[in-house]
Amino acid sequence: MRQHSSLRSVRGVLFDMDGVIYVGNQPLPGVQEAFDYLAETGRKWLFVTNNASQTSIQFVEKLAKMNLRVEPEQVLGSAEATACWLAKQVHGHGWKNGPVIVMGQAGLKTALTNYGFDLTTDPDQAAYAVVGINFEMTYDDLANVTLAIQRGARFIGTNADVTYPSERGPLPGAGSILALLATATGQQPLVIGKPNAGMYEQAMARLALCPAETLMVGDRYDTDIAGAISLGIQTAGILTGVTSRIEFEQAIIPPQLIVNDLPDLVEIFRQSDNHK
Repeated sequence: MRQHSSLRSVRGVLFDMDGVIYVGNQPLPGVQEAFDYLAETGRKWLFVTNNASQTSIQFVEKLAKMNLRVEPEQVLGSAEATACWLAKQVHGHGWKNGPVIVMGQAGLKTALTNYGFDLTTDPDQAAYAVVGINFEMTYDDLANVTLAIQRGARFIGTNADVTYPSERGPLPGAGSILALLATATGQQPLVIGKPNAGMYEQAMARLALCPAETLMVGDRYDTDIAGAISLGIQTAGILTGVTSRIEFEQAIIPPQLIVNDLPDLVEIFRQSDNHK
């Protein structure tokens, strides 16, 4: 699918991370070259990831080990997006300013404390139960969060990705944990990450761009691509992660581009930029 003219209006690119930039700790082909081309052509870019396990600085450190040059402000994870969103509800919409019980790792806990929230492990104290990926969770963790939700804590999810890509294959993701808690409590979470609008709106605000000037590059149709399409953002489905070419093509609204990998995307950019 080659559309030369479609990319000429793009002034900024949003990249998913897992399955687009790397899988596990292995970088995918052509990542730094893609960043370099965008910089050379005056375009901005930002990582927009549903992964809530790490802080922006931790993502940067991980990428540095792959010889990728990234600044913390170029990473927007669902942990930060969720903490920012919740702070706006408390300070701008009159929600209770109370403690948060967290099912998640350092990235989510740090983001919440950075936005002024006190954390608790006591189900009776929690005003909010915020849930993301947790690679080290115990039954006791699940029990405490379940009790907090049952006792009235607002149930909030960072993202609903049911799987998490790894070198071993797809593993249970945050969405699987949300499903378990929803089954245990009878409550459905309010989810902030992709495909929900809040994540994309924060990303575009950070780049000072509108949807028509923005391209979302993602490997999952149901999160990366569907959410972007709903906001009028241009889209490129990439085949280095979860969704197959056939699945992209058979979607009700397919992405505007389907690319094999980032070198393929850069070549389409080059053709678009040189097309008269």
